Amino acid sequence: MAQLRGVIAAAATPVKGDLTIDLDHLVRHCAWLLGKGGCDGINLLGTTGEATSFSTEQRLAAMRAVAGAGLPLDRFMVGTGAAALDDAVRLTAEAKALGFAGALLLPPFYYKGIDAEGLLDYVDTLARRVGRDGLKLYLYHFPANSGVPYTADVVARLRDGLPDALLGLKDSSGDLDYAAGLVRRLPGFDVFPSAEASLARAGELGFAGCISATANVTGPFAQAGWSGKDAAARAAGLAAAVEIRAAIAKFPLVAAVKASLALLTGEAAWRRMMPPLCELTTDKAALLGQALAATELKSKLNPEKAFAQSA
Repeated sequence: MAQLRGVIAAAATPVKGDLTIDLDHLVRHCAWLLGKGGCDGINLLGTTGEATSFSTEQRLAAMRAVAGAGLPLDRFMVGTGAAALDDAVRLTAEAKALGFAGALLLPPFYYKGIDAEGLLDYVDTLARRVGRDGLKLYLYHFPANSGVPYTADVVARLRDGLPDALLGLKDSSGDLDYAAGLVRRLPGFDVFPSAEASLARAGELGFAGCISATANVTGPFAQAGWSGKDAAARAAGLAAAVEIRAAIAKFPLVAAVKASLALLTGEAAWRRMMPPLCELTTDKAALLGQALAATELKSKLNPEKAFAQSA
């Protein structure tokens, strides 16, 4: 695959009881997502992957585990954003050296009210330190969490300055007008909204696909919505994916994605979260199970094993 396209899962990260990343489980999950999970690609160590709650060393270890497992890295972008410039440089340089299809860069997210010049300087400095030759960079626009937006003007100026290195943007703002405006303004720039519903307008608006937290669960249905053999198959797949996402989105998203994976796999350890995030309470997990049982997933759930013991 020359560039990432289609249904991309923002992969959840399995966590051990000692709050380290379960690397073997992570590799298995990524392999499943790219196979039976229905996904064209993976966003490793993003928001759903709880990346900013892990140390730089833990994140590097996860990247190396995936790279060393023989998985097709041309189907992976990896989150490399960090509040500290040196950490973001180190992570991005490793993504480049290992051969990931792209590094997904959050803006520096601790200081708010950063002006355009400060943000431009941050990204330009990172690119110079990593080295622009062979750099494949995507921006991660998530102002609700980062507090620092990549405005359309900033994105355009960065694209002008890094025409070969800056490939696209993940838009988690939920503003399709913003996403579509970037597509119109920057020909050849790949924009990925963050919800499966956007696939219904991908052809019309020029989106490269979607990068979704719930694609950990909806992947096969979202894939049908993206590449189904005819309009009816695409509509049915997309409707199922949107319905499942709506059920999950009634609860804190990352915890609900992990609880959904526990329900689908019967592996209670999926429920475990990295502090400061908390797993769903027993009552909320039960409600989630009921909501998912009303979707196309109804025959695939295994609540007895998922919640039979403490994760």
